[in-house]
Amino acid sequence: MKRYERHADAIAQLIHSGALRPGDRVPSVREASRTRGISPSTVFEAYYLLEAQGLIHARPRSGYYVSARLPGTAEARPAEPLPSQPAATSTGVAISDLVFEVLGLARDRDLVPLGSAFPGLELFPLERLARCLASGMRKLDPWNIVQSLPPGDERLRQQIALRYGVHGTAVDVEEIIITNGAMEALNLCLEAVTQPGDVVVVESPTFYAALQALERLNLQALEIATHPRDGIDLAALAEALERQPPHQPIKACWLMPSFQNPLGSLMPEGKKRELVALLAHHGVPLIEDDVYGELHFGPQRPPPAKAFDTEGLVMHCSSFSKSLAPGYRVGWVAAGRQATAVQRLKLMTTLSAATPSQQALSEYLAQGGYDRHLRALRRSLEQQQAIALAAVAQHFPRGTRVSRPEGGYFLWVELPPPVNALELHRLALQQGISLAPGQIFSADQRFAHCVRINYGHPAQHRLQAALATVGQLATRLAMGAAEHQASPNCY
Repeated sequence: MKRYERHADAIAQLIHSGALRPGDRVPSVREASRTRGISPSTVFEAYYLLEAQGLIHARPRSGYYVSARLPGTAEARPAEPLPSQPAATSTGVAISDLVFEVLGLARDRDLVPLGSAFPGLELFPLERLARCLASGMRKLDPWNIVQSLPPGDERLRQQIALRYGVHGTAVDVEEIIITNGAMEALNLCLEAVTQPGDVVVVESPTFYAALQALERLNLQALEIATHPRDGIDLAALAEALERQPPHQPIKACWLMPSFQNPLGSLMPEGKKRELVALLAHHGVPLIEDDVYGELHFGPQRPPPAKAFDTEGLVMHCSSFSKSLAPGYRVGWVAAGRQATAVQRLKLMTTLSAATPSQQALSEYLAQGGYDRHLRALRRSLEQQQAIALAAVAQHFPRGTRVSRPEGGYFLWVELPPPVNALELHRLALQQGISLAPGQIFSADQRFAHCVRINYGHPAQHRLQAALATVGQLATRLAMGAAEHQASPNCY
């Protein structure tokens, strides 16, 4: 397939998936040339081909637009997954063995990484970051190491505080603590506000690393119903806060209000405000996992729950791992009233984050260009999502439901109940494809017919082919289960 045909195919996928709708303007020739790394003449050839197919039309001195009447009919969009219905009681967590098994089987670098937790490395400015890292190493002296002790590199903390302010959230630089990625920030916060045996609220489904953190600290998980579009059910959370017995109250909530992993849900601004007010009323700290907040597809970054915190009860955790520098392991927490406790725990456990990584990111942010990089990253992820949604609609079995996130790079796919996600995961591995089966996203291993799919790797045709294969495998499992149920009983 020629380059112009590949670009035309990408635009056609956006149209057929509904990401580009009739009347929408397609990317200009200049924009497409810049973002896709192809020549303007290649873009023109692609658009001429799409015109011939009746998918787009030109408007004089305005550009190209999606045609009002498309030839044929696009695939019907699958419905959204249903809101979860977790158990009403808290439970101990023993999920790590299954998580280690699943992750251990997916370490082959040649796999199509639909089960990965990271987007493709080609989406990040790694060469420029490497230059910043090299520059910092040349200037490194023992005093830099002392300066990097908790709460962390002062210049980097100031840059982070500035980004909070630019997005409308007032955060004092003194409450920002640099950590080894967001996971350490989240774990330190959890340790600061709980004791073994305490109850912690999580979403249902929730990120498996949150469950592992609860397991490590011998905490009880209380899963709360969560909608794939707008997040945790506040009425169910309010009921749980009232229902818990006085001798075992809820001690913390670990939530992802923006582009939740694995659902991709985004709590509306008003709902985040209600969440913070509800938890403040009960005096319950919120550990806010916000590693995907910068990966929004809309025009503005969704405000974190931290933006509505007036009591210092929200501990906002994030990192650069998903938006700028995977592998640099630099995260942070704006810890509110728990800043001193978290800083002490950091000093007592891992001492400090790596000095060169902190300095490299500080230098990168000071030079400017982060927002330009983010705009390109978001465009790529949004296009990839449209391609993935179209492939799921085309290839997955009848009755499949799929989320439609407004950011991030995950789809939550609910397959027909006869399909077992762990079995599908193992079959996919045999075809060179990794998946994240739903069982690892719940303390009681529910969601057995769901999978999380990562669409954040830009090799378009590889993604499409892998999803077609997974869809065929899922269809075969669903049909096999149906045939088994329909066969006569031999006993």
